[in-house]
Amino acid sequence: MRKLFFIAAFMVALFITGPLAASPANINQATAQQLADNLKGVGLKKAQAIVQYRDKIGGFQTQNQLLNVKGIGAATLEKNEENILLE
Repeated sequence: MRKLFFIAAFMVALFITGPLAASPANINQATAQQLADNLKGVGLKKAQAIVQYRDKIGGFQTQNQLLNVKGIGAATLEKNEENILLE
């Protein structure tokens, strides 16, 4: 019984620290892969679009500029606003 408890606790810990625990991402420095790994609802294609747009404009001044990237909408921005760093 004790062993079962520890296995269950371990599984819960893995779940909590898995995909739900996104790390902050600096949208002015991160690679496309880092953006895809750390922003909810952003896959590699969208992350590549973010990097291309960043290169085109010389860097993001505000989080809201992400809305100018094709495929990034208000819902995606809202889900990630606490994990988006500019510096």
